[in-house]
Amino acid sequence: EEFNTGVAVGAWSTGGDLNTARSQLAGAGTQTAALAFGGTLPPQSALTETYNGSAWTEVNDLNTARNGLAGAGTNTAALAFGGSPPYLAVTESWNGTNWTELNDLNTARFLLAGAGTNTAALGFGGYTGPPVPVHAAVTESWNGTSWTEVNDLNTARGQLGGAGTQTSALAFGGNQPPPRSALTESWNGTNWTEVNDLNTARESIAGAGADNTSALAFGGVPSPVPLTGATESWNGTNWTEVNDLNTARQSMGGAGTNIAALAFGGFGPSYSAATEEFT
Repeated sequence: EEFNTGVAVGAWSTGGDLNTARSQLAGAGTQTAALAFGGTLPPQSALTETYNGSAWTEVNDLNTARNGLAGAGTNTAALAFGGSPPYLAVTESWNGTNWTELNDLNTARFLLAGAGTNTAALGFGGYTGPPVPVHAAVTESWNGTSWTEVNDLNTARGQLGGAGTQTSALAFGGNQPPPRSALTESWNGTNWTEVNDLNTARESIAGAGADNTSALAFGGVPSPVPLTGATESWNGTNWTEVNDLNTARQSMGGAGTNIAALAFGGFGPSYSAATEEFT
């Protein structure tokens, strides 16, 4: 007899490749209606592609080419913010056709994480500078017009994963001194609280999820290297290891939920166009 434990125990299957292989890109949307934007080829890219559940189509570019940016929203109403080179605060909104520049982040940074929608987003972590990159704990909230600084992460880090909404988000993994982190923090709209760690500490991790009680973490660089395809599902209390990505890689884009996620692009061991669907 089988029992439903509420844990995603599914597997990854192959979807249609991106038109342009790249890593350190951002994503938004769902498994069957996603948006991929920015990244590095190298150099930095402004490319934007939309996914219909089977194939990617190139659409209008970002105004500012960049990698290490964060994203939020849907494939018809997305937000892109931060990135490199070298430390960007640029924010752009996607209306399904074009990107429009809006008010900047208060703190320019790259390799940060994002959650929420294009009118109610959260940006957290990353690296600030210059001249030397510094791990950031900065958290900012977006109201559709401007960014406001709110309470920091408990642990400063870059190359972390993020999921959820502006008022119910999850931050996991990343790079902190010392290098690779398993730390997970839950956001309730006011404060970050440390909760149970990932099973595998890693940086350059990707994520998807609806809120701070249901998320999926995948890929990245554990310690020691090489790359991993490890996938873990979060139920609000604990991370559970589920089936790995078919292609181990880091610095992917992610979209969707913990039971219907999309992973695309990345690096492993070359620039990747691979797209995988978790069901």
